[in-house]
Amino acid sequence: MTKKTAELHLSDTTTPLDLPVISGTVGPDVVDVRSLVSKGIFTFDPGFVSTASCESEITYIDGDNGILLHRGYPIEQLAEKASFLDTCFLLLNGELPTRQEKADFENTIRYHTMVDQQIHEFFKGFPRNAHPMAMLCGAVGGLSAFYHENLDIEDADHRKQAAHRIIAKMPTLAAMVYKHGVGQPFMYPQNDMGFSANFLHMMFGTPCEPPKVSKTLSKAMDVIFTLHADHEQNASTSTVRLAGSSGANPYACIASGIAALWGPSHGGANEAVLEMLYEINDEKNISNFILKAKDKDDPFRLMGFGHRVYKNFDPRATVMRKICDDVLEELGVKDDPLFRIARKLEQIALEDEYFIDRKLYPNVDFYSGIILKAIGIPTNLFTVIFATGRTPGWISHWDEMLSSPYKIGRPRQLYKGHARRDMP
Repeated sequence: MTKKTAELHLSDTTTPLDLPVISGTVGPDVVDVRSLVSKGIFTFDPGFVSTASCESEITYIDGDNGILLHRGYPIEQLAEKASFLDTCFLLLNGELPTRQEKADFENTIRYHTMVDQQIHEFFKGFPRNAHPMAMLCGAVGGLSAFYHENLDIEDADHRKQAAHRIIAKMPTLAAMVYKHGVGQPFMYPQNDMGFSANFLHMMFGTPCEPPKVSKTLSKAMDVIFTLHADHEQNASTSTVRLAGSSGANPYACIASGIAALWGPSHGGANEAVLEMLYEINDEKNISNFILKAKDKDDPFRLMGFGHRVYKNFDPRATVMRKICDDVLEELGVKDDPLFRIARKLEQIALEDEYFIDRKLYPNVDFYSGIILKAIGIPTNLFTVIFATGRTPGWISHWDEMLSSPYKIGRPRQLYKGHARRDMP
């Protein structure tokens, strides 16, 4: 079989450069430009939107057709038939767990959920009004101090243990972030509760009462975590890989991913949905905001509609819509003014030709924002929830990179500054 190549013609040379073309399992072919540096040439791709920075077997996205696969499995099927911990196991190991593997994995995660008591003291250094992502970033980075001396990132078993620890401890830390902000005592994880139920218990439970978590809300939380588990080479995942390529401690690498996710252009989308709903304020104002959204000269945007990657529909949104109905029914808040505004916007987006023609369908952030608000999670904690769900994706990419030969990340630049000049 003849290997595919691409020819690069440079105006100052007569012989074209032959560049190998690499094909993946599915998706577009990739032109291998690694040899260009030896010719004194770089490619220019701000934002790396046309650059494959690595090979990966974890997640595949086809944005044009609304497809998201984890290890080959459609996200819709995972959300319906698998738990979040099943999905974690899949991302880490490449296959869904057997019954025994599932039991062993859940048991491992269960007994890694506690954090060192000194972490409790660590939170005392944060003011009550500190941003939740600042606290989470600091606390996760602080885990490096507890798991460093005996951690060999070149050892596959050590990497696996680090992955288990960080997946297990993230919901504990996320709940501690919330509890510190509201001035309530930290709640210890319960070994007889499932992953997502335990998280909600640590968030909203108190020492005054025995654990009591709704199965509907626990299921909703589990699905939210699952739908955010991984999303290919996004900004935060790429940050984790870049930090990991230097050989950094894995907890520091995850902290770098949290820092990247903090940005409003990445992890703040579901928070922006709630802020938009508050701005609209009343159903009678919806038509005016729709007109503003359609006006190309108006900077206002409807948040939670359309997606940078998914040019058709977000496959996660269909799952989230059903969960949203279940949660609102369970909590009896369907008549809440905020949720009525959200439902009206949803109806318009699904029926109005302007939105249909532009494929501006409600995305996962639209529904997750509504669900989290209904559950009682503060808006400024939404990105912490996102980070908790995304952790298995981050750590799986970190482990995958270190499992194969890799190079430290070193992007190049197109220099536009002064040429050499001498001091006067």
